[in-house]
Amino acid sequence: MFSVLTIGTATRDTFLTSPLFKVLHDPKHLKKLGFKTGEAQCFALGAKIDVGEPMVTVGGGAANAAVTFARQGLTTGVLVRLGDDENGSAIARSLARERIRVIPVASRTEKTAHSTILLTPGGERTILTYRGASGGMEAREVPFRKLAARWAYLVPGGIPLAVLMKIVAHLKSRGTRLAMNPSKTYLALGKEKLKPLLATLDVVIVNREEASYLTGVEYRNARGIFKQLDGLVPGIAVMTDGARGSLVSDGKYLYTAGIFREKKLVDRTGAGDAFGAGFVAGLVEKNDISYALRLAAANATAVVETIGAQAGILSKRTFADRRWRYLDLDVDPL
Repeated sequence: MFSVLTIGTATRDTFLTSPLFKVLHDPKHLKKLGFKTGEAQCFALGAKIDVGEPMVTVGGGAANAAVTFARQGLTTGVLVRLGDDENGSAIARSLARERIRVIPVASRTEKTAHSTILLTPGGERTILTYRGASGGMEAREVPFRKLAARWAYLVPGGIPLAVLMKIVAHLKSRGTRLAMNPSKTYLALGKEKLKPLLATLDVVIVNREEASYLTGVEYRNARGIFKQLDGLVPGIAVMTDGARGSLVSDGKYLYTAGIFREKKLVDRTGAGDAFGAGFVAGLVEKNDISYALRLAAANATAVVETIGAQAGILSKRTFADRRWRYLDLDVDPL
């Protein structure tokens, strides 16, 4: 039995860097063109642009989370759908080197998911994604007999809700505790369709924008958001808030945590996966929210200091560094 089983996506990632990748801030015009944030990454049309040496890594929510759990010394498995190709084999080899057991769902018709990340010198990025085999999974493909774990961490990507619910029912019947970082695909379903799934969770992790969208509560009303989340999720609700830190409710207390400042922002890719998996790893190890928040914040900061979603992930040894010993944290009754 695994200590933690992650379920979701794994991708082959190629990072391209260039000083000629520019960030354009022009809300007035860009929003009219469909860029909702008013920002865009730009380079000259028709130009031949020199880039740095391409860096090829492994990414995807389930793979990234699995590396965090494994480096924290937890027996880890990962259930992902891969193509029968070199990228799928490379992902499996990379995860095996981390002492992660891969439970592959093989697709003979689709290639392994691949992302190309265009990275600016300031650490901002645009991700071009081919979802491929990761974009779906059928219940008949799932090796249910191999799915046994104390905890499961769900980062479902495009796995159909009906299939995920069958996986969840199987795991719950075996006493597995469940944590979830819902994808945009799942959030778009709305809380009414997600209620049966949310009701099974011991931990849910969303950012502030996602929490507001899911609950229908105004973005700035944190306590109102948590009141709704606590009604939807019987366990712990975690809301990340960018540079402002994170908030956690266990239904009785509201924990407000700061962040660890990065030495240099290199690449934001994988920061959310690092935080979510770090939080759950802390709960698995010590069942202590304060410890879990400190590990989560440290893991996310370490990841943005390197290129790729996995290179900076902390081990138990590196987390013991004095840099990560203290995190600003307040606890108040709800």
